[in-house]
Amino acid sequence: MATEEWLSIGEVAERTGLSVHALRFYEREGLLVGPVRRTASGRRRYTGLDVDWLLICVRLRESGMPLADLGRFAELVRQGPGNEAERLRLLDAHRQRVDARIEALEECRSIIAWKSGVYAEHLARGEAGGLWDPTARAMTTVDGTGGTADDEHE
Repeated sequence: MATEEWLSIGEVAERTGLSVHALRFYEREGLLVGPVRRTASGRRRYTGLDVDWLLICVRLRESGMPLADLGRFAELVRQGPGNEAERLRLLDAHRQRVDARIEALEECRSIIAWKSGVYAEHLARGEAGGLWDPTARAMTTVDGTGGTADDEHE
C-alpha cells in the first residue's frame, strides 16, 4: 500500500500559485473540500487531492466566480453524491457569465484592432501627426468639408 504524500503549506502555495495567506483564507472560508490535517506541532499538511481541488478553485476565481458561489460549490462537493444537478446549475451559470465576458472582450479587441490599423496606416503614409490630438482645433480637411485633426474615419 502506497503512503500518501504530505505537503507543507509552502509546497502547496508553490504548486497552486496561491500565497500562504490565500491558502489560510480558503481554509477559513470553507473553500476546501476536506479538512486540512495538522502535524502534532500544528503545521498544516495537504494532500495531492487538496492541490487538485485548489487548482480548480484558482481557475474558477480567475474566471470571475464569486467567493460565495465557490463556497457553495465546495459545500456541495463536501456533501457527496446526490447534488450533481445543483453543481451543474452553478457551473453552467458561471460558464454563461464567462461566455458573456469573452464576447464583450472580443468586441473590445475588435475595436482595438481597428484602431491599431488606423494608426498603422497613418504612420505608413507619414500622416500620423495630430491623431486624436486634444490640442487640435477645427480645420479644413483636404476635401474641404471641415473637421479636426483627430478625425480617424478610415
